Amino acid sequence: MKSIIKKYSNDEVTVVWQPDKCIHSAICINGLPDVFDNQKRPWVNIQGATSEHIIEQVKACPSGALSYFMNGEENQVVENLQTMVEVLPDGPLLIHGTLKVKGKDGNETIKEKTTAFCRCGASANKPYCDGSHIAVRFKDD
Repeated sequence: MKSIIKKYSNDEVTVVWQPDKCIHSAICINGLPDVFDNQKRPWVNIQGATSEHIIEQVKACPSGALSYFMNGEENQVVENLQTMVEVLPDGPLLIHGTLKVKGKDGNETIKEKTTAFCRCGASANKPYCDGSHIAVRFKDD
């Protein structure tokens, strides 16, 4: 099955959305509602803010479902990240950077930019977060 990839462009930047990666954290919607509005179609209004603000918000996407590239530079790396681990309060464990994930079946997958790992134990897509922590009201101790 082919993954869906949507692109939204203005004169400077293109936002790329991969819905299969989305964990529905709503960070994009809450952070920049003039651009990201899941009640509208298309749900991304690339004209709703400056390119700088859009890039800043896309970088905050915890799952990597949103990414961007500067127009004319699609094949270039947007930013060089060192591997960083971030614990989201009451949410997933985020790994920023490129990593290889070896599943219990031995299959390996390369993950780039940001990968969200389940901490609550309720995900149907382990080891990855699927947003279940919201439904089970996961709280840090």
